[in-house]
Amino acid sequence: MRTTLIGGSVLTPDGFEADLCVTVEGERIVAVGGPPEGDIVDLKGAHLVPGFVDLQVNGGGDVLLNDSPDAATMARIADAHLRFGTTSLLPTLISDRLDKAASAIAELNGSKIPGVIGLHLEGPFLSPARKGVHDAAMFRPMDEEALALVSSLRRGRTILTVAPEVVPPGIISKLTAAGVIVCAGHSAATYEQVRGALDAGLAGFTHLFNAMSPLESRAPGMVGAALEDQGAWCGVIVDNQHVHPAALKIAIAAKPKGSIILVTDAMPPVGGVKDSFVFGGQRITCRNGRCATDQSLAGSCLDMATAVRNTVRHLGVDLAEACRMASLYPARALGLHQELGQIAPGYRADLVALNDELEVKRVWRAGKLEEV
Repeated sequence: MRTTLIGGSVLTPDGFEADLCVTVEGERIVAVGGPPEGDIVDLKGAHLVPGFVDLQVNGGGDVLLNDSPDAATMARIADAHLRFGTTSLLPTLISDRLDKAASAIAELNGSKIPGVIGLHLEGPFLSPARKGVHDAAMFRPMDEEALALVSSLRRGRTILTVAPEVVPPGIISKLTAAGVIVCAGHSAATYEQVRGALDAGLAGFTHLFNAMSPLESRAPGMVGAALEDQGAWCGVIVDNQHVHPAALKIAIAAKPKGSIILVTDAMPPVGGVKDSFVFGGQRITCRNGRCATDQSLAGSCLDMATAVRNTVRHLGVDLAEACRMASLYPARALGLHQELGQIAPGYRADLVALNDELEVKRVWRAGKLEEV
């Protein structure tokens, strides 16, 4: 059975186009334009955009992946973020014992979880000097056993965040050759160390500006290397807490289009009913848009729809580009841009209808209309 969405402003590869028909059959988009077929859904003037793709999601729906790295937890996190337009995500394991990473990988290899397209391992190969809320007692060097483990995911993509001063270029090259997408973060690396990592295959930077060596006049650090490099992408948390809007505008101006990617770094309260949780023995509370311990930020209570709104309203980015930063560009970072991140024939029917206030009104995941 085919379904055609009509009466909306559709984000195509050429920008928003009014009154295009988008026809869906099963899990795929089969036509954009042309006559309507099958059941008709009137979007009533909404903006129809690709489903959002989030590369860094620690939790949601009052659960944290670290607490229980199993399929049920990952499914709950994905469903919690669905109401905010995120149709694909990478559950993220904050630095922990490697057996937890092994459990998460085994669960993903053994089952298909709607909305979950891989795993982000944020550590434990990080620097104590820039640990943030991570437990430095969990940090460790990369060895052959760990390399084999983090390279063992067969269903979906793996992002691994490392500190380049902890994981040398030779290991980064091995990880990249094994299909792991290596990113830099939680690091005090020098500019020269980051350049060596980039030359070895480093693909991106985890939450640019946060928990990394800053840009200084005589020591460009990780931030300087990230902004200078024209090939690597940068995740940014646009919650008006992690990074000043002016710094984000500078990053957008410095990098080629398509290099800045919206991420949430979301914690359990997103899509949940509780405003606090415990991680590593610390009470973390989300209040007034800030997720923190008594001393420091600890992830975020940001959802992707809010990230898109903030990007439009506070960074001056037009809606089409802000939506690409939340869909096409992260899909491209994962090498999944031939099936995710665009509204075009053959792509998965992951779709979001936004009203004029950029609030999510309807979401389709793999062609299925979901409750929001």
